[in-house]
Amino acid sequence: MKLTCGINTLDLSRPVVMGILNTTPDSFSDGGSYYAGGALNLDLALKRAEQMLREGAAIIDVGGESTRPGAAPVSEQEELDRVVPVVEAISANLDAVISVDTSTASVISASAAAGAGLINDVRALERPGALEAAADSGLPICLMHMQGQPGSMQQAPHYDDVVAEVGAYLRERMRTCEEAGIDRARLILDPGFGFGKTDEHNLALLRSLAQLAPSDIPLLAGLSRKSMVGRLLRREVDERLPGSLALAMLAAQRGAKILRVHDVAATVDVLNMQQLVDNPDS
Repeated sequence: MKLTCGINTLDLSRPVVMGILNTTPDSFSDGGSYYAGGALNLDLALKRAEQMLREGAAIIDVGGESTRPGAAPVSEQEELDRVVPVVEAISANLDAVISVDTSTASVISASAAAGAGLINDVRALERPGALEAAADSGLPICLMHMQGQPGSMQQAPHYDDVVAEVGAYLRERMRTCEEAGIDRARLILDPGFGFGKTDEHNLALLRSLAQLAPSDIPLLAGLSRKSMVGRLLRREVDERLPGSLALAMLAAQRGAKILRVHDVAATVDVLNMQQLVDNPDS
């Protein structure tokens, strides 16, 4: 399975790691990491991207809007200012597949022009103009399920059958994309762990992960340092690496082709060891 990402090709014959690069001051785990004197520092962001590539990341995911539970929205211009210069810097200096974590039409278009190779949208192209901008970009799109919005999504999430409902939503968004001229070969699906879900919802989705996408559509799983790890294992954010690695391996074993993570080197080691055991001839 291969995915054309702008000028790069992503080989998904085995699971790969997407390294997280949040250019936000308030993301739950690494917010503010690339700021100096209150301003975004491109050199710090570029060094982090380079480090993740050395550690084995296949994709660098740049995001300028925090979508943690309770997060406040940011303006369109603020998101553009946080994202586009970082995409330009990485594109100019590193050989990398650059993903942009955005739901905003102008950010999709500007990022594609700046060298992005993939759009990662937690709102599955539901914001005004996002579907058209994604279609025009020619890039692959990751469609994620989220019940509600970041500011309120964890207040009282409810499903009669979480696996069936998330699967139905993702299939509906796939149909909408195809009707808008986005070929299914450009689509990736993400069940949205932690986005309007209880811990039991998340575990049910992980158990049934392979059911959530057709066999020809890659699955992305984002479980790194999530609050569910903290609650289930009673761990603070900086103590969640073992739980995150376990979830990454479980997701890969259940069909995830892209693992979105903060801890790149450790996750790459886990996936490499899994391949040695499960696919010794690959």
